[in-house]
Amino acid sequence: MENSGYCGESFSSLQSGTSDEDMVEVSGPTVDLSSTDDVPPLERDYGEWEGLNGLPKLMDLLEEPVPGVGTYEDFNTIDWVREKSKDRDRHPRGKIATKSKESTWALVKGISDAFSGWLLMLLIGLMSGALAGGIDISAHWMTDLKEGVCLNGFWFNHEHCCWSSNETTFQERDKCPQWKSWAELIIGQSEGPFAYIMNYLLYVSWALLFAFLAVSLVRAFAPYACGSGIPEIKTILSGFIIRGYLGKWTLIIKTITLVLAVSSGLSLGKEGPLVHVACCCGNILCHLFTKYRKNEAKRREVLSAAAAVGVSVAFGAPIGGVLFSLEEVSYYFPLKTLWRSFFAALVAAFTLRSINPFGNSRLVLFYVEFHTPWHLLELLPFVLLGIFGGAWGAFFIRANIAWCRRRKSTRLGHYPVLEVLVVTAATAVLAFPNGYTRMSTSELISELFNDCGLLDASQLCTYANGSEPKSGGNALPDRPAGAEVYSAMWQLALALLFKVLVTVVTFGMKVPSGLFIPSMAVGAIAGRLLGVAVEQLAYYHHDWVIFRGWCSPGADCITPGLYAMVGAAACLGGVTRMTVSLVVIMFELTGGLEYIVPLMAATMTSKWVADAMGREGIYEAHIRLNGYPFLEPKEEFSHKTLAMDVMRPRRGDPPLSVLTRDGMTVEDVEGLIADTTYSGFPVVVSHESQRLMGFVLRRDLIISIENARKRQDGVVSSSRIFFAEYTPPQPASSPAPLKLRGIMDLSPFTVTDHTAMDIVVDIFRKLGLRQCLVTHNGRLLGIITKKDILKHMAQIANRDPDSILFN
Repeated sequence: MENSGYCGESFSSLQSGTSDEDMVEVSGPTVDLSSTDDVPPLERDYGEWEGLNGLPKLMDLLEEPVPGVGTYEDFNTIDWVREKSKDRDRHPRGKIATKSKESTWALVKGISDAFSGWLLMLLIGLMSGALAGGIDISAHWMTDLKEGVCLNGFWFNHEHCCWSSNETTFQERDKCPQWKSWAELIIGQSEGPFAYIMNYLLYVSWALLFAFLAVSLVRAFAPYACGSGIPEIKTILSGFIIRGYLGKWTLIIKTITLVLAVSSGLSLGKEGPLVHVACCCGNILCHLFTKYRKNEAKRREVLSAAAAVGVSVAFGAPIGGVLFSLEEVSYYFPLKTLWRSFFAALVAAFTLRSINPFGNSRLVLFYVEFHTPWHLLELLPFVLLGIFGGAWGAFFIRANIAWCRRRKSTRLGHYPVLEVLVVTAATAVLAFPNGYTRMSTSELISELFNDCGLLDASQLCTYANGSEPKSGGNALPDRPAGAEVYSAMWQLALALLFKVLVTVVTFGMKVPSGLFIPSMAVGAIAGRLLGVAVEQLAYYHHDWVIFRGWCSPGADCITPGLYAMVGAAACLGGVTRMTVSLVVIMFELTGGLEYIVPLMAATMTSKWVADAMGREGIYEAHIRLNGYPFLEPKEEFSHKTLAMDVMRPRRGDPPLSVLTRDGMTVEDVEGLIADTTYSGFPVVVSHESQRLMGFVLRRDLIISIENARKRQDGVVSSSRIFFAEYTPPQPASSPAPLKLRGIMDLSPFTVTDHTAMDIVVDIFRKLGLRQCLVTHNGRLLGIITKKDILKHMAQIANRDPDSILFN
């Protein structure tokens, strides 16, 4: 497959000359829009094209009456208003009520139509939950496979292998005779330099194998399966069409390669791609229901709910998933979508809980419960963690975007397989010597979140002997750190530096890669380091003013695991700029209401600091990098420009191409289509009056003319085209006229030339418009498209306008 069609490359290479919502050139055949395959539509073989009166043949007619009218080509923006109108016309409420009184069958059809949305949510929840459970189990097993194998059954991971062993000791609970390292199997030694080198080599070899399989499968079968998927899903939910991005091949390959990529040890997570997987499930299941299959706006309501399902199964946080979809991903989120998202997330969480992928009756690997309340003075270190998280987020976004831009503009982008293998090799070689980077990132976060108790044998919990634990509890009082704790701190400091650097170059490679878990790991390490420091400070200086009165000797004052959790939230918030949904997700992870205030303080501080250094989150930055036509709803437009400053045509440009009510022939319209690249034409009364009547899409015009030539007798090049309601009498010798009023939008959105642009931008955002016509006293002056607005906003921000779309 050519690299131009590969994920993450320039958007222009993907669109291959197809039109945006306004004036991008249309070339090549019209595609089959009912397909859900991942094959780029413009690469299929459509046979020879015949000429038509000297003009290129415009459309192969399908057998259905007026086929394709109201549908969209690839890389186009949907018309939200027309889609909502189409759904309203499909089943008017009054008609259902009237028919239900006349016929029982009509009543049953009405009920099934209303129930279909809930049934679809049930299916999405079941399918996504099952896939997430399989991904979790497979990734856990393959991650352990890099270090050894279970003799009782190779399909057991390390933990499950040692569960049934009677020879496991408390201090070495992860060692049992049934689990053998590769050194033990190959050279018969478990200790010594040769065993270490053998395990080292096998670890790196398995990592390279998994990474090679992942990038090769993505490159060969589903280029859209790479990356996180959230930037593209945000763009799709805003109304843009990227065919194949949510298709069945993308789902299959992304599910398989996500397991391989996570198991390879790369600094990435599966949580972001799980949102893409859930949206693929939603899109595929939509084809079972006519209501969603034929309406792009209704389908996007389903995809919003599917995004909530993805976060629900990723973090075991159904409520957080709904809020994530509302706050971060969705463009249009009506109240019924909120209810259905909640139901789908509930079903998905229940399905995942039934599978129990981690064997701990929890939905995530790093579920924790803290028992010690926090003190008001601890808000200061929590705010410091928020500042660190915001600074890390701003640094990461700038560094990652700079690296991805370098990948696009240099020869590095031509060798995606080599890049993945080099980064994997470097990651594995540097990660193996440090136990905290060798383990999977989810296990690292679980270790850092852990609240040290009596039964913990972790190196982080190896304190010197101190006071006895409080009666009736598992929590231990603050104690002096032992040598192993200080050793662990040095290892964690090196792990922090490693994660910060390697995550920058990993996110955006040609494998499925999520950002949630690596960002949380960076914050959790920083938080644990700060938590242990504050804990030791409180132990040795409990008589200081800041500790006096609430942290007496022998008391359990500081919980380092809580600091790790707050740091994880701060760093994730700094990268993504999530606030409400992030706090709820972290709350659902811990199950403790009393820690909401620390989480809120750190998350809000993180957002303020990150916004001060750069307004864009990581997903918005990647949307802009890839040139997707996404009008950010959170971005404010406060400049005092008018519609006449942005509309086209500008001074010196050719006049706007229009259709007239009854003064053009079929040949005239076909010539206009052949000579222009616009995706639609305003309809006016006459060229002289320029009084606006409506708007016709190029695609609908092409389809209708071709349909008439095939099926309507007497339609020739000299036939007149009428957009008026009534056709005037024609001479007997004239050819049959062609009436196209049915494809015309009779109520296109218009603004006057003196309308403020901030109002125009709000109209485009809230109504999801493709274009808006500009008039003066009822006379057509020009047109404003989403592309024009994005270019105008880029100019105001001192960015190159041509870099906004199709760069």
